[in-house]
Amino acid sequence: MKYLVIFFTAILMLSLAVFSMTANAEPQSYRLGAGDTIVIKVYGEEALTLETQITNSGTINYPFLGSLTLIGLTIKEVEQIVYKGLKGDYFVEPNVYVGMVEYRPFYIHGEVKQPGGYPYQPGMTVNQAIALAGGLTERASQEKIAISREGSKVESERGTINSAIQAGDTITIEQRFF
Repeated sequence: MKYLVIFFTAILMLSLAVFSMTANAEPQSYRLGAGDTIVIKVYGEEALTLETQITNSGTINYPFLGSLTLIGLTIKEVEQIVYKGLKGDYFVEPNVYVGMVEYRPFYIHGEVKQPGGYPYQPGMTVNQAIALAGGLTERASQEKIAISREGSKVESERGTINSAIQAGDTITIEQRFF
């Protein structure tokens, strides 16, 4: 019986490790912001599973812990907050998983065929954002691209077609002059 328990514990740990690696494919340095949707799970406690969108104030409401401010934190930091909050009073050793469900959108406007907000995916470039927006108009400049970063004190930075974008960014494609 003892070996059976050890075997199943090993299988469980291996399964959680594989699940964590595949479900948590986003960069470890990604910082959460308003509009991101995350999932929080505690192994063996279905009542503590929560899929929620981070509010404009940067908070979520989690059972037992109340309001948690998550804006600017990484997924791993959120896992630690939930783990520490549940450990002791509620659980001896909680097994907490936090993952991304959906990133907050980026926005693109100016000389694109379908300006608006689009779902962000890690590793996106301006070129991919333009493709999502239906491509460039006939008057678009590929040299006059501005990227406004969410939360940045700088108004905007110059970008290129290959510039990386982040969740929450606003991309402006200006007109070219003939």
